[in-house]
Amino acid sequence: MNAKQIIVTKNSEEKEFYSEDKLRASLRSCGATNNQIDVIISQINAHIYNGITTNDIYKKAFSILKKFDRTFASRYSLKRALFELGPTGYPFERLISALLKEKGFKTKVGVVLQGHCVTHEVDVLAEKDGIAYAIECKFHSDSRATSNVKVPLYINSRFLDVQKHWNGNSNNGTHLKQGWLVTNTRFTKDAVDYGKCIGLTLLSWDYPKGNGIKTNIDSYGLYPVTALTTLTKKEKQQLITRDVILLKELYYNIQVLQNLNISANRIRQTKNEMGKLLHYDTFTNGTR
Repeated sequence: MNAKQIIVTKNSEEKEFYSEDKLRASLRSCGATNNQIDVIISQINAHIYNGITTNDIYKKAFSILKKFDRTFASRYSLKRALFELGPTGYPFERLISALLKEKGFKTKVGVVLQGHCVTHEVDVLAEKDGIAYAIECKFHSDSRATSNVKVPLYINSRFLDVQKHWNGNSNNGTHLKQGWLVTNTRFTKDAVDYGKCIGLTLLSWDYPKGNGIKTNIDSYGLYPVTALTTLTKKEKQQLITRDVILLKELYYNIQVLQNLNISANRIRQTKNEMGKLLHYDTFTNGTR
């Protein structure tokens, strides 16, 4: 059967035609060369069948990528690495806070703010140039989850309550201008339309186009420890429980791996993988 006629099953149970172009684009975005991409697609096409899941295609591609270059595999698995930050939303909030710091904001995670009517816990409070922003993070462990219009409706009502009290308090040195809503999955069209209408900034895996979470993580090197291929899932979860969320944190706190009784050889492998992902020169103490 022609590969273009193959039906694949998505995680959402939806069916779609297998797209070699889509697979090629995702492999190219993680750094694989054209020759490597050709090899991967050739091997996948040789074993593809009607009804194959996107998860099975991913696993096959990931396995071959690891043999070429572990950093390619790490980038390719980034979306899944975000899901593995759970089950709580705190590590994801820390990642978003780190992203905003890279953009010049001062941030605080998990701040309780007084509203006009009631108190609210704000996931990330960001401030820059005299302007404050209240950011709500919606973390999902399930790739099928989306944020529909009900979510920004709720978030905006909370923001307006906090904004009324904040801007009416002369002791605050900043003006609370805007609310943000961030998710590691996707927004429905209604959610996006509503956000645009009321001025609520939305950020998801691939929204805004060309400036979503994936693009920002790649741009600033904010890879989570769950993206590492040299550590086991258990070891990565142990790092998260120690509040080591990002590779940039682990790179300069490598003794944490020793505390987990990881061998010196695997620690070297892990640091090498981190150095490549972060574009650090491991022989000059991690300067870019």
